[in-house]
Amino acid sequence: MLQTAEDIRLLNEKINHSAGFVTRINDELSKVIVGQHGMIERLLIGLLSNGHVLLEGVPGLAKTLSIKSLAQAIHANFSRIQFTPDLLPADVVGTMIYNQAKNEFMVRKGPIFSNFILADEINRAPAKVQSALLEAMQERQVTIGDTTFKLDEPFLVLATQNPIEQEGTYPLPEAQVDRFMLKVVIDYPSKTEEQLIVRQNTLGLTTPIIFPVASTSEILTAKELVRQVYMDEKVENYILDIVFATRYPDKYNLPKLKPLISFGGSPRASINLALAAKAYAYLNKRGYVIPEDVRSICKDVLRHRIGLTYEAEAENVNVEMIINEILRVVNVP
Repeated sequence: MLQTAEDIRLLNEKINHSAGFVTRINDELSKVIVGQHGMIERLLIGLLSNGHVLLEGVPGLAKTLSIKSLAQAIHANFSRIQFTPDLLPADVVGTMIYNQAKNEFMVRKGPIFSNFILADEINRAPAKVQSALLEAMQERQVTIGDTTFKLDEPFLVLATQNPIEQEGTYPLPEAQVDRFMLKVVIDYPSKTEEQLIVRQNTLGLTTPIIFPVASTSEILTAKELVRQVYMDEKVENYILDIVFATRYPDKYNLPKLKPLISFGGSPRASINLALAAKAYAYLNKRGYVIPEDVRSICKDVLRHRIGLTYEAEAENVNVEMIINEILRVVNVP
């Protein structure tokens, strides 16, 4: 839909008025989390564009703390599910239980019935449990017995997985990983940040309280505005070129990548890259998407959607290198 300069100006004003809660959330989270601005930004992008987020990083990088704090900063319900090898699907979605007094079966809802779901160490649970969670993520509904329940909005699954400990884990199949909008790889804090973390945790100070500073209605209004953010056809084509280059690299002057990629991004990659770019523009209080928005969020959308061949692994080529090469070669509008 073609928008005039006046439409975009009015949208900019709406976004400036609406996006005040983002600053309030960031201020609240900074009370307990040092650094990790990229991770928090990605969590907000997932929240605003209705996409689930997979966080990967070694233990102790504040993954769980960030997600829990974000839920506290928004006036919303929060559930934490610790995934273990003996977990059952009923432990996640709920089950039917027999009520002796009433002589009937009743529904007992599981922890999935919340606004924010922290799926801790998702790769520790067997396939049945993972698929039960991922079905709820995709359909945004749960069936228990004969009854189907719609899940409340906003509904956001934030899953963590540990990349270093593979014993006793069940890696997520590619088709299931593809349902996550973003895969965020979290790195260690800088030396200055870690010094601050050490001070905060050794001075015996009381843990700061996170207050709810945003309502679910503000989030739902923001989600509507994110959808309205203007994306020019040139930027749309740029997104398609990036995704198509992962499938047919030889057509984009990248013949050396062809033997390294076993499969490229699915149509979900194109959809999610467009939505994430719009959310990124919203966070920067803009009513239109620029190519830099696409480039900024590209790795998080694509890194779990590109398959590597044995040849790539033999040559120590990782997905990040492939995405960097594609971004270097594909023409920027």
